[in-house]
Amino acid sequence: MSNRRLLWPALALVALLLLNLVFTPSFFALRLQDGHLFGSLVDILRNGAPTLLIALGMTLVIATRGIDLSVGAVAAIAGAVACTHIADGGGPVTAMALALVLCAVLGLWNGFLVSVVGIQPIIATLVLMTAGRGIAMLLTEGQIVTIDDDVYRQVGAGFLVLPIAILISLAVLGGVALATRRTALGMLVESVGVNPEASRLAGVRARTIIWTVYVFVALCAGVAGLMISSNVSAADANNAGLWIELDAILAVVIGGTSLAGGRYSLTGTLLGAVIIQTLTTTVYTIGVPPEVTLVFKAVVVIIVCLLQAPRVAPALRRAPAPPKAEQEVEEVAVR
Repeated sequence: MSNRRLLWPALALVALLLLNLVFTPSFFALRLQDGHLFGSLVDILRNGAPTLLIALGMTLVIATRGIDLSVGAVAAIAGAVACTHIADGGGPVTAMALALVLCAVLGLWNGFLVSVVGIQPIIATLVLMTAGRGIAMLLTEGQIVTIDDDVYRQVGAGFLVLPIAILISLAVLGGVALATRRTALGMLVESVGVNPEASRLAGVRARTIIWTVYVFVALCAGVAGLMISSNVSAADANNAGLWIELDAILAVVIGGTSLAGGRYSLTGTLLGAVIIQTLTTTVYTIGVPPEVTLVFKAVVVIIVCLLQAPRVAPALRRAPAPPKAEQEVEEVAVR
């Protein structure tokens, strides 16, 4: 993807950061305390880590001409499984492993509906989006399950100079970049998104590719769910990961990846996820009333998307028309 496609999102991010600096002069300040790095920028990256994780998986799904609306419910299920297991006396490592295995199974289910049964991705994943919250509520018996486990708390609230949540999301980003840009996997994903039938005739196992990306996004959602629940040491099946699927999709779209499938940008997804979280922070910083927060975010996202739209961006780069007098001189010269 051309770097020009990332120009407007980058400028939007810079504008949001400068706006925060106006209202909070110490916004860019960083401090090291007890070996932990603190600051507003660190908070943005830490709070945006779950969105970035899910957006990475969503990027590959959208690149195959699909979409996954169930990631928020999968995140809630992961937190519910882990916290319930720990509350019942199980170990944190076993709890997280069980949660991720279940998330992989849910990803296989979505992939089966899309690639084998042939159901439209938005409908196939809408089923789990609706049922997933119910599954999480059943696991927690409709209660907020609170736990006290230092090991589990490290996933979302721990530090290794930087918050562990940031390190996990960046590690996944690096792994995805290596797997898709240093191997043929990225080209295969793009080929499936551009033309699944042609890819199949060319020998590409389109079903396997589609299954793989849905399992991957489910695992990303599972890790994000573990981060969310461990950060508050509780599983809230009703609110954990609520609407995070929309933030992830917006991050992917802002980053320049087309919903029509095909080419994608991991750098753009990273930029989009940071924009979404920075936008959320900006809303609270400038004192936007909570009841209009979503409207404010929607307006900013629409502006960014319009600025990089195929029909709008060229118009903005086009040189202004010459004055009428100059046009007449040119016409006379031509005659």
